[in-house]
This record gives sequence, structure tokens and C-alpha cells, in this order.
Amino acid sequence: MVNYVIRRVLYMALVLVLVSMIAFLIIQLPPGDYLTVYRANQQALGRDVDEAELAAMGKLYGLDKPVYVQYAVWVWRISRGNLGWSFNLKEKVGTLIADRLPFTVLLSLSSLVFAYVIAIPIGIYSATHQYSIADFSFTFMGFVGLATPNFLLALIFMLLFNRWFGWSIGGLFSPEFVDAPWSWARVLDLIKHMPIPVLVIGTAGTGYLVRVMRGSLLDELARQYVITARAKGVEEHTLLYKYPVRLSINPIVSTVGWALAGIVSGETITAIVLGLETTGPLLFRALLAQDMYLAGSITMLLTFMVVIGTFISDMLLVLIDPRIRYEAMAG
Repeated sequence: MVNYVIRRVLYMALVLVLVSMIAFLIIQLPPGDYLTVYRANQQALGRDVDEAELAAMGKLYGLDKPVYVQYAVWVWRISRGNLGWSFNLKEKVGTLIADRLPFTVLLSLSSLVFAYVIAIPIGIYSATHQYSIADFSFTFMGFVGLATPNFLLALIFMLLFNRWFGWSIGGLFSPEFVDAPWSWARVLDLIKHMPIPVLVIGTAGTGYLVRVMRGSLLDELARQYVITARAKGVEEHTLLYKYPVRLSINPIVSTVGWALAGIVSGETITAIVLGLETTGPLLFRALLAQDMYLAGSITMLLTFMVVIGTFISDMLLVLIDPRIRYEAMAG
């Protein structure tokens, strides 16, 4: 196991390096750079653009250097714990991400837990009551959840809550707590605003997970060892949860790695609609402005979440399924 962990850590480091190169190049693909966007915005506002000022800004931000030099400078700064400077927001990238990362992680983990807690029991019930009215109902709701975009669901909730209760459900805080120092009142206000974003973001993955759990469990229930155990009189409840359910969860556990990063990146439009101060809208603004250090750093954060989440998934699979042993694979 130790050799496997060491090898995986080396693979993760290699993945991060490769993704950093690809992400940096993709950010550079649109014509021009941040100065091009800055010039266009100033001209749209009817302001004169001083070319000398633009040249000075380009030299200050290092935009006058070749792409590979800019990448090397960025990687060198990251290795020293410096994520760079946001051209557009005129602030340190590390500070911008640190301000929004706790809310992003809290919202993402809550949405992920919500999706699993709802999807797994429903999937089990649908598989054990195949072709029942409840199974058809859950299947229909799952397809509706898959087909409904998160941002549309957010708009519907905002409309209904405002019309029925007069509540404004946008944001993670009430107006009086947005810039207030942390206190128990602010924490309670955050908790009060969490259910709607969690429900909206978590719903998208719930339908898919229900279908995966149902299909996997149906496959396991049709296997010979289940038929034999039933013939020997093993209690249905014991048989179901001791073996088939444990094995059926494997495909769901294996999705933790990309699911968490998918929630973080997939909630961007939803966060914009609901006015959530997470990294999604920050990444969106950075890409529009070609703010390469900010966009690249957030992309690297998402990649890090994927590789760490995948590693955690592999470790959880060992605990859930005793048939999996990575030492044998290492040999």
C-alpha cells in the first residue's frame, strides 16, 4: 500500500504540471490579452486610451514577454506560495481565492452530501421495488432533474419564494451581514441561506446517482450468490445490505473525485443567478477579462480537487470492497 500511495502522489504531481501547462495555454488562446480587453472596455466607456500607459501596464504585468516566459514566472511564483496578481480586480490572487474558497467548499460539500444522502436510499428502494409506482415516479423525477438546468431551477425557486413568502433567497447572507464581522448571528444567517443553493446545485447530480445506484443494485441482485443465499433462507434485509448494496455503491464512490470538482465548476451560472460569493463567478470574470493568473490559479485548484478526490475515492473503495487490494496491482 505504501508503494501504491507514493506512486499515486507522483502521478498526481505530474497531472498538476500537465494541467497547469494546458490551462495556461488555453487561457492564452483568445486573441489579445488582458490589455486588449482593458482597451476595449475603456473605449466602450468613451474614454481615451493612452498607448504609453498600456505599454507600461504590459511591462508591469509581464505581458510583453513570450507565453513560455509568462508560464515559467507563474509556476515559479506558485512554487513559492505566490499565486500572482489579479489584473482586473487589482488584488492578490491568493487573497481573492481565500475570501471565497471557504464558502465554495462548504457549499460544494453540502451539495455532494445532499445528493448522496438522497440518491442512495432512493436508488435502493427503486431497485428492490422494480416497476412499482414508486419506481416509475422516482425515475420520472430523476429524468426531470437531469433535464432541468441548475440556473433555471434557481430562477424558479427565486420566483416562487418571492411570490409566496416575500423572501429574497439570493446570496449567502442577508444585506446586514454581508460585510459584518463573524458572530453567531452571522453563522445562523449563513445556515438560513444554505438550503436553497444546496438544493439547487445538489439536485443536478441526484437524478444521475439514483440511476447509477438502481442499475448497479439490480445487476447485483441478479447474481448467483444472491439467489443461492435466498434459497438458503438468509434474511432479505441482512442479505441486501451485507453484500449487494456494499458492492453497488462502488460506482458511486468512484465518482467522488470528479463529482466534487464538477459541483464547484458547474455551479458557476447558478452562483451568478443566486448572487453567491463563490469561486465560480470569480473564474467567469477572470476568463472574460483574460486575467490569466486568477483564472489559472482557480483552474489549478479545481484540478487539485479532482486528483485528491480521486485518491480518496480509491482509498474508500478498499474499505468498502474487500476484493480490492492495491498491493497486488503494484506487484
